Order: sequence, then structure tokens, then C-alpha cells
Amino acid sequence: MLEVPVLIIGAGPVGLGLALDLACRGIDARVVDRTDGVVRHSKMGVVSVRSMEFCRQWGIVDRVRNCGFPEDYALNMVYCTSMSGHRISVREYPSMRDQALTPETPEKKQRCPQLWFDPILAQALRERGAERLRHHCEYVSHTEQTDHVLVKLRDLKTNEAFDVRAQYLVGCDGAGSSVRRAVGIELDGEPVLSYSVGIYIRSPGLLKKHDKGSAERYIFLGEDGAWGQLTVVDGSELWRVTVIGSKERVEAADFDAGAWVRRAMGADDIDFTIESVLPWRRSKLVAKSYSLGRVFIAGDAAHMMSPNGGYGMNTGIGDAGDLAWKLAARLNGWGGAGLLDSYDVERRPVGVRNVSAAAGNFSRLRAKLDYSGILEDTPRGEAKRREVAATLDEGIKRQWEVHGVSLGYRYENSPICVPDGTPPTPDDMSDYVPTARPGHRVPHAWLADGRSILDLYGKGFRLLDFGAAARASDPLVAAANAKGVPIEVSKIDDPAIAKLYERKLVLVRPDGHSAWRGDAAPADSASVMDTVRGAAVA
Repeated sequence: MLEVPVLIIGAGPVGLGLALDLACRGIDARVVDRTDGVVRHSKMGVVSVRSMEFCRQWGIVDRVRNCGFPEDYALNMVYCTSMSGHRISVREYPSMRDQALTPETPEKKQRCPQLWFDPILAQALRERGAERLRHHCEYVSHTEQTDHVLVKLRDLKTNEAFDVRAQYLVGCDGAGSSVRRAVGIELDGEPVLSYSVGIYIRSPGLLKKHDKGSAERYIFLGEDGAWGQLTVVDGSELWRVTVIGSKERVEAADFDAGAWVRRAMGADDIDFTIESVLPWRRSKLVAKSYSLGRVFIAGDAAHMMSPNGGYGMNTGIGDAGDLAWKLAARLNGWGGAGLLDSYDVERRPVGVRNVSAAAGNFSRLRAKLDYSGILEDTPRGEAKRREVAATLDEGIKRQWEVHGVSLGYRYENSPICVPDGTPPTPDDMSDYVPTARPGHRVPHAWLADGRSILDLYGKGFRLLDFGAAARASDPLVAAANAKGVPIEVSKIDDPAIAKLYERKLVLVRPDGHSAWRGDAAPADSASVMDTVRGAAVA
């Protein structure tokens, strides 16, 4: 019987990211997946700035940045009637090469399709141990004991069933999660916002066969409104045509994928081959709980959202970043008995927030407007296209200019953060206000040696000293040492950064979120340390 500290079901980006984060903390997690590991349906394409910060922490950010997507490919958003039809509006966004860093983060988002992102994560994980990842292996069932979970797996090549004894089990096995179903966690929300189908095509030289310019996606409008879109995959010849509509439209037995691709192209002389066709349902669902006992869920197993805005996978990477350090703390003996309970308290509200934001984006895409005449090559048609563009362009901005979604989430009412009585900053999907208020991701700033201050965080707790009184940090360090909590002190002599963090002492968690802050040592440092490590007595 194989014994492992953490067994992860599902080798998508969230399962692989969780395993890699744990590996960086010295935890030998194992990942199993029922597929062969080949990504045939590249569902995600954008790695957000916050996910890139996690990639930076895991040591793979350069691999993701150099994944192969063309650096000079403009990432515009285009509304049109077809690739050969009328251009309705263009919202311009720069290429990766021309995209400027913002003051709020040391990273830029990256266009990296799942067909490249997953292998990057998998390779980094294998470099830390060849046996950490196993394909052709499916979850069958589990039973939870007092101090472990006994998991039954099946090798799909040999049909042999075998058991794994794990201290913790994590289901990262997607929207239909077998792990979530096995523990009986129910879902809240709307199962179907719309019906869609993804048609993955190969069309070499497509960019030279139309006048719309390069874009991240082309959104198609007809007299029936927004009926589909063409999304770039590799920046060259791979594309995804998404058809949106009723169940009768996209799940019909005689669904003609080729006909829909030709409608998107607007011409019969643009060559393409269909690689795969994947029907799916756009949902607005969040699990009622993210954990039960020693079993946890993350990613799409915990939240299913519309892809409008690209929040899904990136929300899941946030789940992984939150859960990993807490599992490691428990396994390494310094995390308190209540630490893992905070995973649900912290991450579920973020799931609810992002699922709702994504659904709002979809509703703006499908705005109930009068589209009559939009296809006409007449003054009436031109006027209609201008009218529609004015309404829909703002929706594009709200979908894709989302620093607030990526960086502005916070853990209100977390049992492992010590509130300081300050009011929360606005939680706006687009605008982000940097703050070191407890529960928030702490602000980025550049240090004198060229590093980001975010590079100080990751392994254990970090106590930042912005000019506190002599030895003011000693009580917290002593309290941490007494409980075996890893902690380091960094003295920061930079007035601008001190102003950004607002207090002379700031205690930062391993995931880069503020746990406590003050201008002097707390009156009871032992109590503060017990709180932030999940050992406070209720």
C-alpha cells in the first residue's frame, strides 16, 4: 500500500499547481489523473497576474512567459458579424511584448493556453520527483479514518484496483468531481446559464485571410445577438470557435460543426480542419462547502463559472495557493487544529464573488438589444452597428480590465487573520487599491536590490519591520519559535514602501496575505501567533 501525505485527484492546472506548491514546501504530494495527460481541449488561455505571481513563487514564471505564444500578437477584442463581414468595434489591447508593467504587481498576465500550461506545471513537478504524477489512474472511492483517508484507485491500463493511504485527499477533478460527489457536498447557484459548444480548429494563415487584425477574440453578432466567438489558442493556426445558444441548437444530434465554423468565417474559401468538438454548459455554481474532514475540493470541483473574463482557472490557482501552505503547516507540525478549517472560510467567498462577476460579464455579452439590420450593407445597418458597439464596448472593459478581480480579493472574517479595525478597501472588479490590511494580499513594491517585496514571501511567515522600536519584533519571533512556526524578519528602510504598508510591523503569511499589523508588538504575541497558525481556542 502506497502511503502519501497528500493525494490529489485530477492533473489539470489546479491539481498540478497544488502539488507543485506543496513540493516547494517539501511535501511529497501525489497526483493521479484518469487521462493520458494530453490536452485536447485547451479550455483556458490566460494566466492572470496573480497566478503569474504564484508561478514566480514556484520558480516557473520564465517558462510560462516563454511558453511560445507570439510576443508581438496584439490581444485586441473585436466585435464583428463574421471574419469576412462587418467590423463593429475594436477595443485595443497590446501584445505581451508591448504590455507595460503596472505599479501593483511585478508580473504581467500571460497568454498561455492550457495545452502548454499544463505540461509546464507537470514538468516542474516531475523535476521534483518522477513518481509524483500518474496518468491512466482513476479515483474509485475512499473511506476516512481518524488520522488518514484510505483511497481506492484503479489503473485503467491493467484494470487493477489498489489502495493509497493519505493523510489528506484533495479533489481537483473538475466540474463533475467524483470526490465532491463521494463526500456529498452539494452545489449552490444556477446549473445552466446557457448552452455552448467549443469547436477546435486548425486554420494556418487565417490572420492573412481577413481584415480584422490580430485579436485575442472575435465576437460574432447577428440578428439573433451575440451567437459565438473565435478565440486565439496558439497565436498561429489553432483556434476555438464557441457557439452559444439553446440546448436544441448546440446539443442537437445533427449539430453541424463545419457549418458553424463557416458562419464564423463568413466565407467558404477559408480553409480549416476540425480538431475536436466539445459541448459544455455555462454555469453559476459554488460548492456549499470546500471541505469535509480530511477531504478538500479546489478549482472547478468547487466553483463553476462562465469563462467570460477568464476567472475560472485563476480562481482555482488561488485555491491551491491558500490550501497548500495550510496542508504543509499541519503536516510539518506547526499548524494548529483549526488551520485547515480556514480554507473554506477564506476561499468560498472568493468563489462566490468571482462566479457572480463572470455571470455578470456573460449577461453583458448577451445584452438584450435590438440587432435588427446589423448585417445590412446599408446606412441603416451602419447606424445599427454603431448603436450596438456603444453598449457592448463597456462590457468588454469590465470583462478584461480586471486587476480588482485578480488582486483585490480579501479574506474578511478569517479566523486566522487579526483585524486591525480599519475599513475594507472598495472591492471593485476593475480597480484595485493596494493595502496591507489583514486578510488582503499585501502590496508589491520594488526593493533596493531589484527584487519585488513579494519575493520575500512563500516559505514561512515574514515579519516586515518598517522602523519599529528596537527589538519590537522580538516578542512575535519568540512566540513563533516557541511553536515551531517558521518566521523571518526583514527590515525595510524605504519610506515609500512603509507608507504603502501603513504600519511599522506587518506579519505576512506564506501565501503573501497579511495576517497582522501594528506599530508595536502586540500585547499578547503568543495569542496572535496562535491565531495566525490556526491554534487559537474559540
